Amino acid sequence: MNKKHASRSIRFLNLIEKKGNKLPHPVTIFILFTFVVIAISHFLYIIGTSVTFEGVNTDTNETEMLTVTAVSLLVPEGIAYMFSNVVSNFTTFVALGPVLVAMLGVGVAEKSGYISALMTNTVTKAPRKLVTPIVVLMGILSNAAASVGYVVLVPLGAIIFLGFNRHPLAGLAAAFAGVSGGYSANLFLGTNDPLLSGISTEAAHILDAGYVVNPTDNWFFMFASTFLIVILGTLITDKLIEPKLGKYVHTETLTEQQQISAIEWKGLFWANISVLLTILGIVLLVVPENAPLRGEGGSIIVSPFMGSIIFLMMVIFLIPGIVYGIVTKTIRNDKDIASLMTSSLETMAGFIVLIFFAAQFVALFNYTNLGTIIAVKGADLLQAIQLDGVFLLVALIIVTAIINLFIAADSAKWAIMAPVFVPMFMQMGISPEVTQVAYRIGDSCTNIISPLMPFFPLIVAFAQRYGKQNGVGTVVSLMLPYSIVFLVCWTIFFVIWYVLGIPVGPGTSLNY
Repeated sequence: MNKKHASRSIRFLNLIEKKGNKLPHPVTIFILFTFVVIAISHFLYIIGTSVTFEGVNTDTNETEMLTVTAVSLLVPEGIAYMFSNVVSNFTTFVALGPVLVAMLGVGVAEKSGYISALMTNTVTKAPRKLVTPIVVLMGILSNAAASVGYVVLVPLGAIIFLGFNRHPLAGLAAAFAGVSGGYSANLFLGTNDPLLSGISTEAAHILDAGYVVNPTDNWFFMFASTFLIVILGTLITDKLIEPKLGKYVHTETLTEQQQISAIEWKGLFWANISVLLTILGIVLLVVPENAPLRGEGGSIIVSPFMGSIIFLMMVIFLIPGIVYGIVTKTIRNDKDIASLMTSSLETMAGFIVLIFFAAQFVALFNYTNLGTIIAVKGADLLQAIQLDGVFLLVALIIVTAIINLFIAADSAKWAIMAPVFVPMFMQMGISPEVTQVAYRIGDSCTNIISPLMPFFPLIVAFAQRYGKQNGVGTVVSLMLPYSIVFLVCWTIFFVIWYVLGIPVGPGTSLNY
């Protein structure tokens, strides 16, 4: 990118940030969105809006014709739902529990001084040029462990960049791009793979009762995509986002950060030893045959281990934080540990308030069936275009990327879209595995700019740690380049892959 184009891009992003941050507080935005949903739901209810599609009945797990109608929030039942579910909407919101649990451990590790010492030690040894790709890669790999990346790696990316005397928001953006924008890329299988493949299998049964989509059937493409996303994320961060942000002004200088005392070195040594021992303990609970954290049939992907990953991450941070604190005397007794936990949660007060209102909006949006109606109407539009081959796959990527702005849960979207697109594409000679890949690309790229994504309010809260003025506009302006470039380049990469006839996974075919 030449300087002239970079300058134009930076001015455009600054304009987005400026206009975006002139919007009301995110809490107010979610309240306004809630009123909009209430009004739209009642209007669609009055005119009798409904959609009929072939989908998987979640009660019977069988494929059948389903009809979904718009549900009004202004009829007696809707009003009762709004009032009676306020607490449960908040307490069951997907982002709330993982964040608070993880912060109990991360907060102790941070406030005892362990993370600071670890990052300072990294500053003195790690090659500066590799910082950005490592942060993006760490974000991508974290996808195998559900929501850990949002809770741990996004704020850690900011801390790592700050340790290198770089702008923390650039580190936050790089980590968020890897965690969320690269959600479908990975070197390993994750919890999402068996979930999506199960839905694809049910959808394929509409035409072929014996067809099976395995969890590994997208692995070749997702493995290769990891390197693409790391390269793109690095270039965007270093060439566009960081120049846009400029130099970050903070009170603690890099020179001061690099001075680690003898007692801190000792604390760091024993804390790192405790990390290794903790990981070893977890391995013993998972790896041996019949280990207690293995799943049915010895599975690790679907297992108590994956279900407890947030708690285990809390432990991995908590134990070295305590060890470091005891050695360096920042922790002297159990009261100090409880105090550090308390103070870490105090920093999340703004996030908790924001989540309360975001949870109400998301719950009401889902209750009204607006997301399902948008998804089915989008599918109908795509069918009406009457494209074929690779052009149809590209259209699916684009439609999915748009729908993703309205329905954040990838499994919910695919449960709606798979029974429409998988059989349709099979009839055109495209295998369900390839259709699933196209869906996953579109599903990933717009996560990072969707306020409906459950962890988006958390990212805004993290950004505000480095400036009270940072709001929704700041995050969207930071992440928009990643979203656009990922969507365009990942689609091109997919088209080339498809044209060359490379299998998307072991034992798969591009054609049905």
